[in-house]
Amino acid sequence: MPLIYLSPSTQEWNPYVNGGNEEYYMNLIADAMVPFLNSSGIRFVRNTPDMTAASSIVQSNQGNYDLHLALHSNAAPEVEAGQRRGTEVYYAPMSMQGKRAAEIIADNLRDIYPIPDQVRALTTTRLGEVTKTRAPAVLIEFAYHDNPEDADWIRTNIPKIAQNVVLSLTEYFGIPFVPAQPAYRGEVDVQSGWLNIRSRPSTLSRVIARAWDGNPITVLGEWQGWYVVNYYGNVGYADSRYIKLIER
Repeated sequence: MPLIYLSPSTQEWNPYVNGGNEEYYMNLIADAMVPFLNSSGIRFVRNTPDMTAASSIVQSNQGNYDLHLALHSNAAPEVEAGQRRGTEVYYAPMSMQGKRAAEIIADNLRDIYPIPDQVRALTTTRLGEVTKTRAPAVLIEFAYHDNPEDADWIRTNIPKIAQNVVLSLTEYFGIPFVPAQPAYRGEVDVQSGWLNIRSRPSTLSRVIARAWDGNPITVLGEWQGWYVVNYYGNVGYADSRYIKLIER
């Protein structure tokens, strides 16, 4: 299953026009993404507010991530302060996977941003979290926090934004989007042999682990007869018929 580096802004010095700051609201979006990431089987490592963009890049480059995802909000140059609106999704010019991820994210954000034609996927050579990461990278500037309408859009749509971004991630990785739900304790229940944990919800997909009868297993989500499961750190899909839920 995919592994991403999740990097909400650490820029607490960027104030929102109606209160709060960029670090605060981007971490709220990241918080709201977590249940959807878990239920959809997307593993993640996340930076912390005491880090910087530079230290986030270093930590990201120490791992083997399928995507580096940075969450930010924007501000116009001083001479245009408060006058700009829009969503900008950045990727590195030579990164085909970064471009693909950015275009998917931008396309889905058009469904929820109030001015769809102001949502754009753009290249950049100046943003380190896009140009200096080993993994394909995308940096989202969700809206302009110095514009009252844009700042209010972020503030009042955090759950919707979070769900939309995770939907884009599942599309990018080619896995089902699974609505957020609590994790449940389960137990493998097979008559003989073992239960295959697979990389995709299909009996034709690769087996990543085997779970024996009676073994504990964590159910993260459910999709069309398959459970998204965590079996001793192996996150994948298992046929729901062979798992008995202990707590629901």
